[in-house]
Amino acid sequence: MTTRIIFAGSGGQGIQFSGKQMAKTGMYVGKNVTFLPSYGPEMRGGTSNCTVVISDEEIGSPSTSTPDIMVALNLPSFDKFEPAVAPGGILFCDSTLIDKKSAREDIKTVYIPATQMANDNDLSGFANVIVLGQILKATGIFGYAEFKDFLLSGIPATKAVLIEKNEKALKLGYEFEA
Repeated sequence: MTTRIIFAGSGGQGIQFSGKQMAKTGMYVGKNVTFLPSYGPEMRGGTSNCTVVISDEEIGSPSTSTPDIMVALNLPSFDKFEPAVAPGGILFCDSTLIDKKSAREDIKTVYIPATQMANDNDLSGFANVIVLGQILKATGIFGYAEFKDFLLSGIPATKAVLIEKNEKALKLGYEFEA
């Protein structure tokens, strides 16, 4: 099975981090993976997206024009990528920052107020991890415990405060009822 994912938003929203975490977990569980980052002219505040392909088989191309899973963390990303989601795919939207609804009936759309949830729980900057938790719940692409273990194991001891925040954000997203 092959799963093609695009994460998109603004620089500074953790787009590349999210993609790397999915790719890293895929690699650790023995899948073939690719990670293809793309940045706008500015890093923080400019456009940012990345493509992750996770497969049981060899991967022919690291890019995709029709993702199975699409994550849009801002309105420009929603507008650009929503039409590209493969029929039967899933679109995850940060409904705090995206005030539109998808008109497509051939995809599932999950609206999660990730930025608001992060702000309400002293997790500013962790909306992307909240969305990762919801992806795990909605797709079953990885088990919650294995993903959490790989996510937290990559945090150095010198940044131990991030362990608790990432764990809390992931759990909030996973437990959210969309």
